[in-house]
Amino acid sequence: MNRYLDVNPQVSAALAEGRPVVALESTIISHGMPYPQNVQTALAVEDIIRKNGAVPATIAVIGGRLKAGLTPEEIEYFGKKGQAITKASRRDLPVLCARGEDGATTVTTTMIIAHMAGIQIFATGGIGGVHRGAETTMDISADLEELAHTPVMVICAGAKSILDLGLTLEYLETHGVPVIGFGTEELPAFYTRTSGFRVDYRIDTPQELAAAFRVQRELGYPGGMLVTNPIPAEYSMDPAVINAAIDQAIAECNEKGIHGKATTPFLLARVAELTGGDSLASNIQLVFNNAALAAKTAAALTE
Repeated sequence: MNRYLDVNPQVSAALAEGRPVVALESTIISHGMPYPQNVQTALAVEDIIRKNGAVPATIAVIGGRLKAGLTPEEIEYFGKKGQAITKASRRDLPVLCARGEDGATTVTTTMIIAHMAGIQIFATGGIGGVHRGAETTMDISADLEELAHTPVMVICAGAKSILDLGLTLEYLETHGVPVIGFGTEELPAFYTRTSGFRVDYRIDTPQELAAAFRVQRELGYPGGMLVTNPIPAEYSMDPAVINAAIDQAIAECNEKGIHGKATTPFLLARVAELTGGDSLASNIQLVFNNAALAAKTAAALTE
């Protein structure tokens, strides 16, 4: 066990007994939505995982300690502190731990800490990817590199639609990361169910997902697996509306000179404003949907 890692007793017991566990990120709490909606959503996601037969493990860095499984009080702390908490990618963990500081885990760092703790399934909203204009800015999320190297299944609603989805898929293909569509042959685009791009394989049941991931581990592959789960149809947004909001947000982002890890929080917040909060409501529902699938897949993996 890594000496900087604290595993919540409920999570530790579940892992020791071979029961299903699902990891959750903490950036969605601190940077994804305002208080108290962020805390309410985080607790609701944990409850959905429990109702579907698994143990939730929200991941974070608190006081320089890598946490696999937060208490309700720790989630409340994260929600109230919000964007004052460092958004922590792989490069940030050594300094945060050395300084005894807090960090909100992205897809990348959630995968790292989940793997340290022995958790194989992770549910999130959407992954990062290749940003639009990356051919000149080289703005590519560390999430993609982590998927290539860390053996965790990530269940999401696709890459965030503020990104260049075609280039994101090309990057994942180059690094040998399988991109699975759950019940679909087309890559979901986060707020919408379709994107115009095809996934590598369609899989229709949690049992099949678990079987594919089990074989990947037995083959000794070093990386993870990306499962893209479309947002429920009743919460899917009009592509014309959401794409217009995204285009405007990206233009404003460029005008303001925002770059690096500040880009995604700015774009998501601005898109929420431009859509009158509709995008935030859709974001919450797709996270709920991914949590349920992750719990069922984790349960199938332990059978």
